Amino acid sequence: MKILLAVDGSRYTKKMLAYLATHLEILAGHNEFTALTVHGALPPRARSALGKETVDAYYAEEAAKVLDPVSKFLLRHDVRLKTASKIGPAGETIAKFAEAGRFDLVVMGSHGHGSLTNLVMGSVATKVLAHCTVPVMLIR
Repeated sequence: MKILLAVDGSRYTKKMLAYLATHLEILAGHNEFTALTVHGALPPRARSALGKETVDAYYAEEAAKVLDPVSKFLLRHDVRLKTASKIGPAGETIAKFAEAGRFDLVVMGSHGHGSLTNLVMGSVATKVLAHCTVPVMLIR
């Protein structure tokens, strides 16, 4: 089974990882894991002022802040995973990545770094559910 872990470094990402660690049947077997983090695009004027090299370095640094701890945590549970990072609107980008990669399941926290306006379910989770044809497991 190909499983996409949508991660943002929030406490709900940590809860999702804890859930996976306590449900080792998900981690065991022939599952293939990919962790994806999505960052919003910098405004065009900022990108042009900073230059491509600086912007690319910024995105790489931000992705590493999120993906490195996830990789280390899962490696402690003998799970090797692929990592990916994308730029764009998070919900739509996660859904497109899941479909394009032919994933069988998307696992993500129910909330992220967003505001408190979506108390029941985060706006990214809502958008993933709305745009994704792949089954989604939300961890609260």
